[in-house]
Amino acid sequence: MLCQNCKRNDARVHVKRIVSGESAEIHLCTACATALGLSDSAASFSPVRDVFGNIFSSSENKTSGRLMRCETCGFSFEDISETGRPGCPDCYRVFLRKLRPALGKLHGRAVYKGKIPSAVSVSAKNEEKIEMLKKQLTEAVEAQQFEQAAVLRDEIKRLSEKEGQ
Repeated sequence: MLCQNCKRNDARVHVKRIVSGESAEIHLCTACATALGLSDSAASFSPVRDVFGNIFSSSENKTSGRLMRCETCGFSFEDISETGRPGCPDCYRVFLRKLRPALGKLHGRAVYKGKIPSAVSVSAKNEEKIEMLKKQLTEAVEAQQFEQAAVLRDEIKRLSEKEGQ
């Protein structure tokens, strides 16, 4: 989307005003927003800035004096901080070290663990636990930790019998 003021650069600042129930939006590039005095005030109230916090100001964003950018879309971490979203899927790989703490702040943790709805029966929860234990059992056998493998085997058997009742 082009800046509505200069009609040359990409719009990076989006302002929405609601007056007497009427809404109006304006989309500006960073230079025009700064010239109109909107860039700094908008950034200071941005919840995205709060989430990314000091991560953005980190010197790790620069590599040998140059701003680090995604090789696919050209986004920098500053662009992600301003817009609140990456430019492409590769941005997650390029900026993983800087995004991980921010994702943890947003979601409570950086890795999605899944969720079983409360309406699902206990048997579905047991099936999930059995699958996890089977993976651990395989890893224990491969690592030749036979005592741990026996404990896991017994736990799987106990849960399987419980499942059959």
